Amino acid sequence: MPFTIDSARGIFPNTLAADVVPATIARFNQLSAEDQLAWIWFAYLEMGKTVTVAAPGAASMQLAEGTLEQMRQMSFQEQTQVMCDLANHADTPICRTYASWTPNIKLGFWYQLGQWMEQGIVAPIPQGYQLSANARAVLNTLKELDPGQQITVLRNAVVNMGYDPSKLDGNRVSEPVVPPKEMSQRTQVTIEGVTNPTVLAYMNNLNANDFDALIQLFAPDGALQPPFQRPIVGKDNVFRFFREECQNLQLMPERGVVEPADDGYTQIKVTGKVQTPWFGAAVGMNMAWRFLLTPDDKIFFVAIDLLASPKELLNLVR
Repeated sequence: MPFTIDSARGIFPNTLAADVVPATIARFNQLSAEDQLAWIWFAYLEMGKTVTVAAPGAASMQLAEGTLEQMRQMSFQEQTQVMCDLANHADTPICRTYASWTPNIKLGFWYQLGQWMEQGIVAPIPQGYQLSANARAVLNTLKELDPGQQITVLRNAVVNMGYDPSKLDGNRVSEPVVPPKEMSQRTQVTIEGVTNPTVLAYMNNLNANDFDALIQLFAPDGALQPPFQRPIVGKDNVFRFFREECQNLQLMPERGVVEPADDGYTQIKVTGKVQTPWFGAAVGMNMAWRFLLTPDDKIFFVAIDLLASPKELLNLVR
């Protein structure tokens, strides 16, 4: 075999991903629990000036409802302790429950906490609270990012909280899978410079929430690499990722380039935008998809990159 997953990760090496995102998250993770919570609150307020957060889906809220109601009945001191426990990755019942949730449920949980903090139901940040110098620096960095990068930082900040999910024995708690769109409701993407049917089907099936058809495009040992993560290897694992984290995305590919690779493989890079249900049409995240296709046009590897800047949408040169 001419490629391994590791060697496939190196296709189109000139793609400039937004490395400022993992760097900012790493700096956030070094803050104290109190500063992390205050930072999230100030970031929520700051982003609210330019980005409107959409209300989470009913399924996400329903699955978090028991924990939220439990917190609603607590004193401010108890609520603050729970949030600090989440930031500290403590081993508590609530932290374990939180760890079992998929990202959308976690985002719904924090969305509701933010609403309740504004209403005075959940312990607010104390009046006049001053962020530490380090936390202020991380917040200033966030302000300088484009909206797509901002929401990625804020998402990862809260998704990574709670008990270590790799230590849990039970299954993850996921929202019900949205049924695929009816054929009559589906639209077909066009990509300047790319007519490959596998790549077009990848975009169209993902936009239609048709994960059963989507996973059939992958080779048995195929892999998908989400932004700033290690590759997810194997069709079962990739399928689980699609169902848990990719519902109701809107992919808007714009242009691409196709190049031959060794032993009949093909590498294709596509750039465009993605809208998420959390931010809708308000934020288009600048993305690249780097495909490596087998000689029979199956996806051996696809990397999804959050780009460093809008001008990277035009960078299709190796």
